[in-house]
Parts: sequence; C-alpha cells; structure tokens
Amino acid sequence: MPLDLQIAALLAAKSSSSRHTLSTPELRAGMLAQVPASRTPVARVEDRRLPSPDGEVAVRIYWPDEAPRGCLVFLHGGGFVMGGLDTHDHVCRDLCAGAQSVVVAVDYRLAPEHPFPCALNDCEAALRWVVANAREIGTDPRKIVVGGDSAGGNLATVLTMRARDRREPKLAGQILIYPVTDAPLPFKPSYIANGSGYSLTSEDMIRFWRDYVGDSSDETDPEMCPLRAQYLGGLPDALVITAEFDPLRDEGEAYANRLMSAGIPTTLTRYDGAIHGFVRMGTEVRLAAHALQQICLWMTGRFTAGKTGGLDVELSEASGVATEADKRRERT
Repeated sequence: MPLDLQIAALLAAKSSSSRHTLSTPELRAGMLAQVPASRTPVARVEDRRLPSPDGEVAVRIYWPDEAPRGCLVFLHGGGFVMGGLDTHDHVCRDLCAGAQSVVVAVDYRLAPEHPFPCALNDCEAALRWVVANAREIGTDPRKIVVGGDSAGGNLATVLTMRARDRREPKLAGQILIYPVTDAPLPFKPSYIANGSGYSLTSEDMIRFWRDYVGDSSDETDPEMCPLRAQYLGGLPDALVITAEFDPLRDEGEAYANRLMSAGIPTTLTRYDGAIHGFVRMGTEVRLAAHALQQICLWMTGRFTAGKTGGLDVELSEASGVATEADKRRERT
C-alpha cells in the first residue's frame, strides 16, 4: 500500500536533518517538540517518585473517570536515548480514557548516560511497586498489563520474561507497539526497504543501539535481544502492532510469530501505510486513532471477558486497515 496521506503530510512538514548526527540534547528536544497539542481529559494525573535499587524512578499515574478495569504499566519509546513522561503524555491519556484503566508511565533512565540494563531495572522496580500497591492506586493486582512502543516494547518483552522466570508478578498481558526485539545488524529486509525516508532510519537505529548497549557486546543476551531467547513459553497474552514502512517491522513480526509458535495467545496487526512512531501522532491521524482503539479494546478484553478476537477483527475491517491473514492471528 502507499504511505498514508495524513502521515505523508506530517513527514513533509518535519525537519529532514539526520537524527543520528545530532547530539543527545538535540535529539531529546526534537522529540519533545513533536508532541501533539491536544490532550484527552482524565480524572486525575499525579507524578510520583518510587524507590528502586538504584535510588528512585519517576512515574506519572493516570486515573480514568470511572472505576478502573485494570492497570497498564507503560514504557515509552525513543531509542533508549530520548523520550519521557511528556513525550507520551497524550498517548497515556488516550489509553487511560479509552480502556478505563489506570496507566502508570515510567520515566526510566536514558542512554548513553545510563546504558543497559539501567532502563530495564528501573522499569522492573516500577512494575513491582505497582503490583505491591495496586489496591492503593485503585486497581487489581491480577489485572496488570505491561506495554510500550519501540524501545519501550523491548523493555516490556523483557519484563514479561523476568516475571515468568522469577514466578512473579503474574501479568495479564503485554502490548508491544513496533518493538525493538533484536540488534540492528545484520540488516533485515525491512531495514533495507524502509531504512530511509520514513522518519526512523537504519542509521538512527545503529546509533541508538550503540548508545544503549554501551560496553555490552553479547547480543545473544535475551534481555537485550528478546528475539534471540531460546524459550518463549509461559509468557502472558500479547498484542503486537507493526507498521508497514518501519525498519523494525520484520523483527516485531518475527517475535510475534515466535510467541504464537510457543503457544502464547497473540494478536499481530500490521498497519499498512504507517511508519514507525505513528501511534504517537495523535488521534487526528486516522491510523493512530485506530491503533489506540485496538489497544484499548484488547486491554479491556484482558481485564474483563479475556477475549478480544471478535472486537479486533471488527475494528480492523471497519477502519480499512489492511491486515494479511498470515500476519494477524489470535489464538485463544
């Protein structure tokens, strides 16, 4: 399919400077400048600092207008180098209101100042706090989902593996939005086809990855590259969203297919015409609105009846989002 017209217009209006050549402060300022102005109202928002083994980790907690159905621990994207509570505030508000759920956004430490596994450890500390304090923040400790976009998707996959291996906490699901699941090199076909011209470039990912891994060079480590994990059984139900014109498309879909092969109930949706980062573009962008709605429906299913297959199919067909049968499945 061709590039979505709304997304193409936003790309044309953006600066064409190569992000991999920018300084770290310039990268962070640039991402913050791209945040949509509109904000979905929610009942309450509160910033807190939670204890962690390395000091403290900041979080932002969102509450819906009505009694929460569950809780999403949200891990933002940004190549492990940029992003934070403010760059994804609009996304968290949309998910809080749309799924009628508490959302806890984690402001984990960023690379290159804090390389692997600092971000991961911060996210685990925040997740453990949420589970231990679920009643206090108005949710059920049995109804907690972890999720994130891009780098945050990577962190979410690894948190589910840690929870499985340590036998706690018991998670209700994982939401992986165009996740990083492997090292950029050697390039996969989607890196070659979509490595330039669609916002995130192959060169960007090489720079981000180098900043994140620091002195760590063992890319067989599944906590760095979850696609290389030997065993994916025993993980929670998954929703995996990918974008057609995204360098990370192939590794996200490969991870989803491995989850399916391991018997994990998995919904995989490729949004044709979309690029990496499209979910952050705001609900005025049609594909972003559809993806956010799908995520909310899927979360609601995990928190209530436990099944969303019919809802997901109905949403995709009604919205005109192209999905291939072998690229989008749910096993229940």
